[in-house]
Amino acid sequence: MKPRDIALAVVIAAIWGFNFIAIKLGVTAVPPFFLTALRFMLAAFPALLFIARPKEGFGWVAGFGLVLGVGQFGFLFLAVRLGLPAGLTSLVMQAQAFWTMLFAWMMLREVPTVQQVWGAIVGFLGIAIIAYGRWSGSDLLPLLLCILAAAGWAAANIVSKMARPKDTLSFVIWSSLAVPLPMLVLSWIFEDHAQSLAALTSPSWQVVGSLLYLAFLSTLFGYGAWNYLFNHYPASTVAPYSMLVPLFGILGGALAFGERFDGYEIAGAVLIVAGLVTGNFGGRLAQALGIKKAEPAGSANS
Repeated sequence: MKPRDIALAVVIAAIWGFNFIAIKLGVTAVPPFFLTALRFMLAAFPALLFIARPKEGFGWVAGFGLVLGVGQFGFLFLAVRLGLPAGLTSLVMQAQAFWTMLFAWMMLREVPTVQQVWGAIVGFLGIAIIAYGRWSGSDLLPLLLCILAAAGWAAANIVSKMARPKDTLSFVIWSSLAVPLPMLVLSWIFEDHAQSLAALTSPSWQVVGSLLYLAFLSTLFGYGAWNYLFNHYPASTVAPYSMLVPLFGILGGALAFGERFDGYEIAGAVLIVAGLVTGNFGGRLAQALGIKKAEPAGSANS
């Protein structure tokens, strides 16, 4: 990647890392499905009045919006609402890099290297250790929801990669239109109507600030820039930069909420980061040490 694009990827990671503070502040005051609907309404309006409709087909635009808004953020906001700490959430969401690798292999025939396969195994082992530490009471469900949210993020990566939008900002803005209706239906069925109404009629500064951050910085700038990177580089090259997100997320969770990790979470975090490093930089380390360059996992030499 060009140095300019590397810097862009780091800025996106910082925005998405501190994004978990905004999410936690938001879901404490607004039901998660309703907050998701408001986030994407704000991302779409009034911007679509000034931004031309994307040239990509309706299916690509709506599909991206649904897997991102419902598949990622619906599950993510619910996980945080149910008690998953902001810092831990930012870490577990990095399973998207492994999901992206799997989906890219299935849908795009991007064959992973042996190092990437081993990295995925190590990373998921880390998630399994965290799950083991939370395998009781109400702690497990939020974790599983977060893992599903990571798969939703990965699916959005692949949809963007396949659609190859010419104007990524337009693509993100118009795709946001696909999110509010299904999320409002889910909110009507499952959530407290009085709390949702209060968020609309008398929003606090906490709610307003959270929505502005989520809609404009995280969604419009973050995903517009992220899609730009995915359209110019292989998925397996861009996805690893998401490993910087938990560094900012953990820092933000510690500073804003005084969060700390327990033993299982520390061990799992180490393995997740080790898996990301192995999968994405293992080949370079091997070459630096004079080890033979890794073949794709499906090759005859692997």
